[in-house]
Amino acid sequence: MAGSYYGNLFKITTWGESHGKGVGVVLDGCPAGVLLDEKVIQKCLDRRKPGQDPYQTPRKESDQVEILSGVFEGKTTGTPISMVVYNHTQRSGDYKEIASYYRPGHGDYTYDAKYGFRDYRGGGRSSGRETIGRVAAGAVALQILKELKISVTAYVTKIGPVEAEKRDLTQIEKNPFRMPDGDSAQKAKEYLEQCIREGDSTGGVIECEVTGIPAGLGDPVFEKLDANLAKALMSIGGVKAVEIGDGCKVGENKGSENNDAFVRMDGKISKASNHAGGILAGISDGSNLILRATIKGTPSIHKKQRTVNREQEEIEIEIGGRHDPVIMPRAVPVVEAMTALTLVDALLQNMTARLDGILTFYER
Repeated sequence: MAGSYYGNLFKITTWGESHGKGVGVVLDGCPAGVLLDEKVIQKCLDRRKPGQDPYQTPRKESDQVEILSGVFEGKTTGTPISMVVYNHTQRSGDYKEIASYYRPGHGDYTYDAKYGFRDYRGGGRSSGRETIGRVAAGAVALQILKELKISVTAYVTKIGPVEAEKRDLTQIEKNPFRMPDGDSAQKAKEYLEQCIREGDSTGGVIECEVTGIPAGLGDPVFEKLDANLAKALMSIGGVKAVEIGDGCKVGENKGSENNDAFVRMDGKISKASNHAGGILAGISDGSNLILRATIKGTPSIHKKQRTVNREQEEIEIEIGGRHDPVIMPRAVPVVEAMTALTLVDALLQNMTARLDGILTFYER
């Protein structure tokens, strides 16, 4: 199966299935000397692990990470970093019936059409557990960004029709939905409980803000920073749309409304507004980076649905098993990880953009 790696210089390859022995990642291209231990990675993984509240799948997994290579005496060695998380509470029997039909909204049919065979246990490679490898590698990327005083913060701005009215980042970890607005989180709770009673799920929006990013990251045409960020976020299961800055709103505005005026501030070039979301012509402009990912409702629902089986007979199904009625809160660290991985890759590539930078690096 192709397509399991991401990145150019700072590259990850994820592996494993939801109901296999484990899942993991190999990270190649990480500079030597990054301070790193399993506690740093575990903290990120704990934010996405299942079973922490009534609004997540009841599957209980410790998601304990083990670093197999690439770290010695608490620092990265510059060699490939391999990490694994073992699966412990697989209930593959919950999925035997699924082998005979195609679940609406899932990749069952498309996997069969491509490979003529699929691992139906919990979705196999298309399961949300694949993101464990992304978050583990993203934790390394976040450590590198921290050294450069670049911060990446994601949060849920919308659950169904309920939208956060405020942006108070201190509230993100104080409610189960990781919303930056406690009042909106309460409204989201009421809406989600209604969905659960109806055997349904809901989608929403995750916003991500990056501060401290320098101007000049990204390359013209096919390696634009926004293009790579869009690919990174669209690669997350369930993401159906990505916005940068004002996003879809730019289609309603005049050019004079979209343009950000350049100003001189604190002795350097800045912008009076940030409709562009920190990227112009595919290259970062030094402003805060603003991203948004719109995620569909979990397709595994307890409501009756129409579908067909492998014999092309029309049938009606009700999906059992353990599933998240809403995935945005657990996807927040995944969005942060993919954003961080993309930025570190861009930072490393940018080191060869100018001769004066190369001369400085090799100066003796």
